Amino acid sequence: MLQNIQAVTFDVGGTLIRPWPSVGHVYGEVAARHGYSNVKPEILNERFSAAWRAKRNFDHSRRAWLELVKQSFVGSLDEAAVQIFFDELYEQFAAPAAWRIFDDVRPTLDMLRKRGMKLAVISNWDERLRPLLAGLGLSEFFEPIVVSVEVGFAKPSRQIFERAVSLLGMPARFIIHVGDSFAEDVTGAAAAGLHGILIDRTASRSDGESIRALAELFQQRATGRDK
Repeated sequence: MLQNIQAVTFDVGGTLIRPWPSVGHVYGEVAARHGYSNVKPEILNERFSAAWRAKRNFDHSRRAWLELVKQSFVGSLDEAAVQIFFDELYEQFAAPAAWRIFDDVRPTLDMLRKRGMKLAVISNWDERLRPLLAGLGLSEFFEPIVVSVEVGFAKPSRQIFERAVSLLGMPARFIIHVGDSFAEDVTGAAAAGLHGILIDRTASRSDGESIRALAELFQQRATGRDK
């Protein structure tokens, strides 16, 4: 699959890193530090997942995150209580301790770099991403790092992919993009002329249309538009 490919771009959340131990655990820990210790992480995870799936026109602003966090605590805490500790919660997710790098990430990045590939990030994220990647020791792998809040466009918009293509300095057909959202990563990449690969780490097996681990990049075919 890497034949004729000169660069690989990556989504971040769900592709390279994941919240640790989970979103609900981090939310619950911060709430407990403010005296709200009766909130179960499992419930918070369910509510966060539902709110995340239902989001529309999410711009990754601090205001947008506040509303999402409020929705995650519905039925457990009122909005006034959430407002008290939201700033602390927001900063918690800027810290490397709130995240874990998937085991296959560093070996894959090392292998791709040894093969002479350019590596980049294309992520729907906010101002916390660059220092977070630096704190996790990942930023050294990527040039460029393209963040939605900085460029003013979010995946699946063509513009965010086209910005990365321009910074990489090569035709889009020589680039693979890997991410965990079919709509944002695969469809968005294909619309901009890149090859899109869906990574589904929860799948029991590969189905020919997606990969379960980054090592499978060396085995599977990409989807996208040939030029």
